[in-house]
Amino acid sequence: MKAFNFLLKEREEKPRTKGLTMVLDKGLGLETADSLMKISGEYVDYLKFGWGTAIVHEQNIIKSKVEMYQSYEITPYTGGTLFELANTANKLEEFFAEADNLRFNAVEISDGSTVISHEDKLDCIKQAKSKGFEVLSEIGKKDPRLDKELTLDERIEYMEKEISAGSSKVIVEAREGGKDIGIFDKSGNAKEDEIDYIVNNFNGNDILWEAPNKNQQVFFILKLGNDVNLGNISSDEITSLETLRRGLRGDTLGKL
Repeated sequence: MKAFNFLLKEREEKPRTKGLTMVLDKGLGLETADSLMKISGEYVDYLKFGWGTAIVHEQNIIKSKVEMYQSYEITPYTGGTLFELANTANKLEEFFAEADNLRFNAVEISDGSTVISHEDKLDCIKQAKSKGFEVLSEIGKKDPRLDKELTLDERIEYMEKEISAGSSKVIVEAREGGKDIGIFDKSGNAKEDEIDYIVNNFNGNDILWEAPNKNQQVFFILKLGNDVNLGNISSDEITSLETLRRGLRGDTLGKL
């Protein structure tokens, strides 16, 4: 039983269909990650091995971490940059084989740092699905100038097509910093009108909003509810986000 359980606001338990939390692993050690999951793993649904971090660590360490995360009913997956590296090098078959060898059961398909036609991206989503992977796809560019070239209608069109191609969730790009990208301005504040437009024209349950900063998490929880899907959460902010979701912090206390 949780401490002060009589004050705890309940929410959907795992496996959740909404209120999903995606955490970013930027290179945690196995023991550190396991210790963290022992206390907060029940609040994590997806665990992304950030960008190309998996490449610079030994296979046995990555495999052990993947299996450890899975033991907590968490879906670990490879960051989109890793896919983009493999795609650019024409090594997608090797990429999928290695992901399977390391026991990943999900991958991210993105085009944030490289150029790939949307039709080719859709084909890659279908290819990953055919190999048995869950696919999370990401919409948006990591370069602010290029990202601004995407209109809202184009984003929604791409999101719809990627879900139809087999993505389980579409991630709205915000990068690790959450500033001057997609739905966030240069100060990291949410562009509410743009978010409203997306929500009004697309199934919100299919979206995983990257919201690395506390003010962004608070915004989404107050606007869309505590069962909004949020991602790129720092590993040391898991408990913080869960308390925001449950109205246990001043920012959301009495407001849910």
